[in-house]
Amino acid sequence: MTTIPSFALVTGAQVQEILTGREPEIGELVEQVYRLHGAGDSVNPPSYFLRFPDRPSARIIALPASLGGPLRVDGIKWVSSFPENTASGLPRASAVLILNDPATGYPYACLESSVISATRTASSAALAADRLSCTRTRPTRVGFVGTGLIARYIHTHLTGTGWEFEETGVFDLSPDSAAGFRGYLERTGAQGRLTVHHDLEALVRSSDLLVFATVAGKPHVHDVSWFDHHPLVLHVSLRDLAPEILLASANVVDDVDHCLKAETSPHLAEQLTGGRDFIDGTLDDVLTGRVTVPKDRTVVFSPFGLGVLDLAVGRHVHDELARRGELHVVDGFFHELRRYG
Repeated sequence: MTTIPSFALVTGAQVQEILTGREPEIGELVEQVYRLHGAGDSVNPPSYFLRFPDRPSARIIALPASLGGPLRVDGIKWVSSFPENTASGLPRASAVLILNDPATGYPYACLESSVISATRTASSAALAADRLSCTRTRPTRVGFVGTGLIARYIHTHLTGTGWEFEETGVFDLSPDSAAGFRGYLERTGAQGRLTVHHDLEALVRSSDLLVFATVAGKPHVHDVSWFDHHPLVLHVSLRDLAPEILLASANVVDDVDHCLKAETSPHLAEQLTGGRDFIDGTLDDVLTGRVTVPKDRTVVFSPFGLGVLDLAVGRHVHDELARRGELHVVDGFFHELRRYG
């Protein structure tokens, strides 16, 4: 007899407890998801954007997805992006994740997902940094453009997976944000020199690993010559770089169709050239050896963010809490369970 699953609520505190300090483990999980997705063992439709005429900078995005293989799970992330939040000190994004039972379709968990989203984004970036630097001199000078929650998580996942930096540079349009991020770095005992830059060009030119994690809605970095030293660029916020910079670089994305839309920098480059030949491949292509990144060009990783990553990390959190007996189950959540009463 088919039975419905119980329904659990998972708080942000529980999510953070499960994920904190497990950067290598989450990195392995994220790599497994990329390989499953690259092998076609996933369903990851286009994201759906809810926009507001009276709030043009804001949006809420639905990311439905299904993941197969040993990580089998269905579900959806519902994530809001309200950049104006940062003016009052709130994070830009908030999110929930719904996990659905593949056998019955019934949802079995609702998880606070801003931490899950930040974790999968940061883990993906750290994985890309590691694999994209395999054919190059490993970067020792990192620069962060944008200093919010995502930047903090990326730094945590870089250092949590073995990265060490001789110098860490910081740039943000908000001096308070830059100072706050420097304070975070100092509290973590970050090694090497810490520099808050007041000039973006100086930060770019002095970094061989660049992390763009801003709330920019359109390109604000246009000068190709800033990248003459050929850094590795984690273009996480997707809309910072002018198309000309991408066209002068080697480009790796997480998923071509997902990334080349919604006025991202790669999408603008496609519109400018009329094609996608500037894309060298996906991160899965790099993981499986189908693509090797060059040593003598700037390399840009532009991840749109795949819903299957959220599902895998969310299921990991749920299953670990279930193993510990710490799930908050909502008894009687489903009510009408007989077709004919």
